[in-house]
Amino acid sequence: MSMREKPKQIRPYERCMDQGPQVLNDAELLAVILRTGAVGMESVELGAQILRLLAPEVGLAGLGRLSIPELMKIRGIGKVKAVQIQCVAELCKRMSKAMAQQNICFQNPASVAHYYMEEMRCLQQEQMKLILLNTKSMRIRDMTIFQGTINSSPASPREIFVEAVRYGAVSILVLHNHPSGDPNPSREDILITKRLKEAGSLMGIPLIDHIIVGDNRYVSLKERGILEEM
Repeated sequence: MSMREKPKQIRPYERCMDQGPQVLNDAELLAVILRTGAVGMESVELGAQILRLLAPEVGLAGLGRLSIPELMKIRGIGKVKAVQIQCVAELCKRMSKAMAQQNICFQNPASVAHYYMEEMRCLQQEQMKLILLNTKSMRIRDMTIFQGTINSSPASPREIFVEAVRYGAVSILVLHNHPSGDPNPSREDILITKRLKEAGSLMGIPLIDHIIVGDNRYVSLKERGILEEM
């Protein structure tokens, strides 16, 4: 029986119209977005097939990690459907970030980590962000200052403090991700933090924290007491 032949009350689109999206399971939500299935496969089955490819411990969050070429390797997923899925994943990230922005406090590591988590946790390469703060510890702006290999993410203190001076920052905060998902700091992480702290002291623009983002976990070198010990 095709989707069109099924009773309206069990079709995902009609159920969503009548009862709201909250009644649909993950595969059905994907089916509504994809609209059509493949030869011999209805849209709900296609949605379930996509979900089966995601690691159980990651679940739907893993959609953001699949590239368009990876998605197109799935039977029934062409270029259009792959782009639709990527856009939905990106929209979810932006919604999460927009909601977190309402409560962000740059003196609170958990608040900062939560705000940037969805944006950074699925990255396949290390990326370092610089956050420039004013006298009230409010964000002037943030920027990506480095994106590198999975094993290393060097950052130049000179490059960082040139940006800090350019935008009149009073203090700075840096974040970077660990693609492995483990946010515990490496020897290199501690060394770059030490260099940034020393440069900030000389420039009169202190480093207030270095936060490392993992998979739904973070480590603040300030909270760990590492920053104060340097």
